[in-house]
Amino acid sequence: MNKQASSRFCFVCGVENEHGLKVSFYNQEPGVVMAKCLICDKHQGYPGIVHGGVIAAILDEVAGRSFMEGDPLKFMVTAKLSVRYRRPVPVGQPLIAIGRAIEDNGRIAKASGQLLGSDGTLLAEAEVILSQIPTDLAENMRGAVEDWRVYPDSEVKL
Repeated sequence: MNKQASSRFCFVCGVENEHGLKVSFYNQEPGVVMAKCLICDKHQGYPGIVHGGVIAAILDEVAGRSFMEGDPLKFMVTAKLSVRYRRPVPVGQPLIAIGRAIEDNGRIAKASGQLLGSDGTLLAEAEVILSQIPTDLAENMRGAVEDWRVYPDSEVKL
C-alpha cells in the first residue's frame, strides 16, 4: 500500500491543523483508498459519539481520494454528498474508511465511501459526486500544492 500525499492544513488530512483529524490515506489498489483513524473526544456530538459532520468529512475525503493517484494528481471538488448513517460512531475506537471510484467521465466523477468499525461493522456510507476543479481555481491553488506531499508518520503530530 502506498501512502497518499497530505496537506498542511486540511481538516481531515492536514498534518499541522491542530484541530484536524490528521488521517493518513493509502492506495490499496487502483480506485480504492483506505484509512485507519481514531476520532477523539473533541470531535464528538453527543457524549461518546462522533459528530455527524466529522463522519461526513471523512467519507467525503476518502471517496474523493479514490481518484487521487497517478501523475499529475487529480484534484476534484464535491458537487453532491449523500450520507447514510447506519450506527452511532464511537469516539476513541479504531475506524476504517474505504473509498471506491465508481465512474469518471473526465469532468464529473462518482465515488463511494464507507466507515467501518474495527470489527467490520458498517457505521456510515456515502455516495459522492465530484467535479473537476475549475481552471481559475486550480491556478490559484498552485502555491498550495507545494505543501501537498507524503509526510512521514514521524512528522505527523497527533
